[in-house]
Amino acid sequence: MAPGLAGIDWSGSWFDGWRDDGARVVAAGGDLHAALNAQGPAPVQFVPQEALPAGAAYEGFIHTHGLCPTRDNLHDFFNGLCWLRFPHTKRRLNHLQAQQIAADGVRPVRGPVRDALTVLDENGAFLIAPEPLWQALLARQWYTLFVEMRPLWAQAQFIVFGHALLEKLVQPRKDLTAHVYVMQGAAGSVARGDVGAVDRAWASDLSADHLASKPFTPLPVLGIPGWWSQNENFSFYDDSQVFRPRRA
Repeated sequence: MAPGLAGIDWSGSWFDGWRDDGARVVAAGGDLHAALNAQGPAPVQFVPQEALPAGAAYEGFIHTHGLCPTRDNLHDFFNGLCWLRFPHTKRRLNHLQAQQIAADGVRPVRGPVRDALTVLDENGAFLIAPEPLWQALLARQWYTLFVEMRPLWAQAQFIVFGHALLEKLVQPRKDLTAHVYVMQGAAGSVARGDVGAVDRAWASDLSADHLASKPFTPLPVLGIPGWWSQNENFSFYDDSQVFRPRRA
């Protein structure tokens, strides 16, 4: 079993939607790639890290062979769960990465599209919410977003997507901040709760041109109402090192 898996506390709200698959993989034990493959169909087959040839681009290898090299660690554990839960979105991200690699090769500097793809894959999140919440988030009006509009969060769904962010949330801390993807279409029109529909909507929204514009806005995830007991005291949001205003 990969180090750290057995000690995950799945009770956090940020693990909603992840805990069932995650618990099954942990219970399966053994090599992580085999445990992930046993969970059901995915767009890729998980293989040991050693299957990636020396010098080969990771994303290009996945796109060409349909094989996802996997290490026995928390980071790749959550990456595998992402492939299982959001296969269309992950496949679209990989396709766009492979397109960029085919066009430009592997360079020391990734370029704006590959940078954005990496940000979304590693640290991204998706928000389905009423328009007033979106406007407050984009303006970084944190008190309005989290206190004055607190009841509106009952109509919202926030999904942590980035596997590096999920890994960090195993040991949650106040300053953990997601890059929330701003859709080209109306984010609020995506149906809450229907994971398949959400996955397809996000995958169809992703494009190289849009990603090049850096369509992200920050959100400190433990500020979300109901996610962290400490934010029930509204002085939680007075920390300007975490809840930073938009620059003029």
